[in-house]
Amino acid sequence: MTPQAEQMIAYIVKEVIRRPGTQIDEKTPLVSSGLIDSMSLVEVLMKLEGVMHSRIPPGKVQAKDLDTVELMVATAQRVGRPRP
Repeated sequence: MTPQAEQMIAYIVKEVIRRPGTQIDEKTPLVSSGLIDSMSLVEVLMKLEGVMHSRIPPGKVQAKDLDTVELMVATAQRVGRPRP
């Protein structure tokens, strides 16, 4: 697991899901399982930009691209642009 994936998992469990005892890994379905709702995806996308040190154009990302932490990191690598 990459350090970026670990950071995203820690953030999602602590700040987004907020259910004591919830454990996820980089392959856990988040959106499709209902653990994260569509409104929370904006927060997750902003955190992902910070973790990946990149700008991710919102028009290039769909909810399915953020369903797992593994997909989040891959999407950021694919469509993200370095921050100035």
